[in-house]
Amino acid sequence: MTMDNNSSFIIMILVYVAIFAALYFFLIRPNSKKKKQEAELRNNLDIGDDITTIGGIVGRVVAIKDEEDAIVIETGPDRTKMKFKKWCISTVDTDKGTAVAVEEKKGFFSRRKKSDEGSEKDSK
Repeated sequence: MTMDNNSSFIIMILVYVAIFAALYFFLIRPNSKKKKQEAELRNNLDIGDDITTIGGIVGRVVAIKDEEDAIVIETGPDRTKMKFKKWCISTVDTDKGTAVAVEEKKGFFSRRKKSDEGSEKDSK
């Protein structure tokens, strides 16, 4: 092998490493972080929390059955009870007293959007 073939081989390997790193940071890592957050959401579920299922059913948790990995929710004014697996929980709608920072909507170059300025004037 000459020096030219050796350097082109190294460049080719570096390109493959860069492609794999990009795939990891743009596809694999965000997906694993999302799965970790969803598992934490399901594990921190308490009785009395308002939830929404992946099917769009909204209700309040009345029982948690860890041995079956299931929950029982109560929906509607007639208090209909339904049993679901924990994996079907989409969101927990109950605010548990955690301070959530409200971000101000800004457009490009950190300027407020015109639609936000108009709605702010209307509310005053």
